[in-house]
Amino acid sequence: MLNISVMASEGGTNFQAIIDAIESGEIRNAEIRLLIASNDKAGALARAKKAGIETKVISAADIHDKDKLAEAIIAALDEADTDLVVLAGYMSILDAPIIREYDKKIINIHPSLIPKFCGRGMYGIKVHEAVLAAGETVTGATVHYVDEGVDTGEIILQEEVGVQPGDVPETLQKRVLLTEHRILTEVIQMLADR
Repeated sequence: MLNISVMASEGGTNFQAIIDAIESGEIRNAEIRLLIASNDKAGALARAKKAGIETKVISAADIHDKDKLAEAIIAALDEADTDLVVLAGYMSILDAPIIREYDKKIINIHPSLIPKFCGRGMYGIKVHEAVLAAGETVTGATVHYVDEGVDTGEIILQEEVGVQPGDVPETLQKRVLLTEHRILTEVIQMLADR
């Protein structure tokens, strides 16, 4: 059984996609043991509560020391007996001690075809605004391992999404999000099979 801990900061639609895929049997031999939210306003917390998943809020706003924050996250992951950490809309950059402790066991979903439109400052709607401003005809989503850079880890799976005439950032974001849900669950099943 693959023990998953999910880290989220916002609404948690990718988190919900994982919950749904486990419940439907699309993801087998895996369970979500813990949700770590970076703030107590994260919509993912309500999703976890509804699904009966344990939650912890570990916030940089409460723990101002980077080392203590990393220690708190590692302790929570260890306590949940975590095999795989999934960053699903987690808006903070993980510190090196966490990445070293869980080397090749942390994956992230990013709303572009890395190496395009990624790195510091490229998240959420900003990615889709940049794609449209650049006049791209194709964008997509990427699942990758997390390393000590920002969106620089080894790519596991990518899928293209066409940019349509008349797209605005919000319409593009919706279509890319559907692809994110699909490829994220695909990668988790692939890792559970290993």
